[in-house]
Amino acid sequence: MGENQLKREISLFGAFSTVMGTVIGAGVFFKTASVVSFAQSPSLTIFAWVLGGVLTICAGLTSAELATAIPKTGGAVKYIEYTYGKLPGFLLGWAQSVIYFPANIAALSIIFSTQFIHLFHLSNGSLLPIAIGTGLSVTLINLLGTKAASQLQSFTLIIKMIPIALIVLAGLFMPSNVEVSLLPVKSGGDSGFIHALSGSLLATMFAYDGWLGVGTIAGEMKRPEKDLPKAIFLGLTFITIVYVLINIVFLKTLPIQQLSGNLNAASDASNQIFGAVGGKLVTIGILISVYGALNGYTMTGIRVPYALALEGMIPFSQQFQKLSKKFVVPYIAGIFQFSIAAIMMFLGSFDLLTDMLIFVMWLFSLLIFTAVLILRKREPELNRPYKVPLYPVIPIVAILGGLFILITTLFTQTILASIGISITLLGIPVYMVNKKLKNK
Repeated sequence: MGENQLKREISLFGAFSTVMGTVIGAGVFFKTASVVSFAQSPSLTIFAWVLGGVLTICAGLTSAELATAIPKTGGAVKYIEYTYGKLPGFLLGWAQSVIYFPANIAALSIIFSTQFIHLFHLSNGSLLPIAIGTGLSVTLINLLGTKAASQLQSFTLIIKMIPIALIVLAGLFMPSNVEVSLLPVKSGGDSGFIHALSGSLLATMFAYDGWLGVGTIAGEMKRPEKDLPKAIFLGLTFITIVYVLINIVFLKTLPIQQLSGNLNAASDASNQIFGAVGGKLVTIGILISVYGALNGYTMTGIRVPYALALEGMIPFSQQFQKLSKKFVVPYIAGIFQFSIAAIMMFLGSFDLLTDMLIFVMWLFSLLIFTAVLILRKREPELNRPYKVPLYPVIPIVAILGGLFILITTLFTQTILASIGISITLLGIPVYMVNKKLKNK
């Protein structure tokens, strides 16, 4: 593993900050609408956010064992390839290239456009042009080089915490406009409890997304065996508390009917708490946060097809390997990613896109959790600088949580799940054809 001679400079606080910066994005502001529309009750809404946090902590602690044991460039693709073989590893890279990153970019562009229209009272007809322009602008910034993209990311990382802190601190101490009952946990409306829980839990997963990348910093930590589990546990626990608190604020500020399906809920709650002018300022902060999240996914995403191309694993690998002469960026991969994202903007809504990408990624997450169990048995001598605590309880909790999300989504959102699985399986003939062409 000599390819990864990384300096061990990251402290516990540095790792904690990385967890916070990686996971907190746009979902905390906009997934309440979807969670509430499934749950139809304050108690189940909050329960879904708590349960989502617990599953994310178990997932993060589990996947981090592979990150330290297999510290190769490529992250999760390499974990799956190492455990199951080349084809499953390729399918994850394929799914990330054609579903996960483009769908994230499309969804975040749509939500940015939705908030922009709401802030400036524009017509709904401008939704798609603004969304496409937003996604294109971020892609162009990334094509100007890593430095420009990194500077934008650093700026938005600071800004994104401001609206969250303002809403939580001010909202919790304001008198409640709505009665919020957190116990007993029950669903509202006509749907059954399992259907309501599965839909609302899947929705929270977008807000918690990002945990899979947390373990990739293990090779640069001073004491990964001690500090990595602490950083993951403390970081994700803090995020869970923040998410629960901000949702309690939303629930006590606006009636549940006004939250359900309302992508402007965060903005409406801010107006209620801070007044018209203060609400607009908070909404601007939210817009900057969304733009930063969009930049993060764009910056990371264009490097996935590029990495696959370097190994000759995709068609037109020579083109995808190309770097711009001036800025040294994989520009063909950037154009490819934005083109898929633009098509998705025409075809899907924010919730549809985010639910599909989360479903597909949890398919592979389940393979990662299981890989920990497989490798413990198959390769007990493998060097593991960090081992998941309370083994095998935490991996099993992560596996059971993943199975619940996947199975219930298959039954409750069959078309969405089928589309995600079908696009992923399309990678098999792509892999086979490309392999034949390489062997000629």
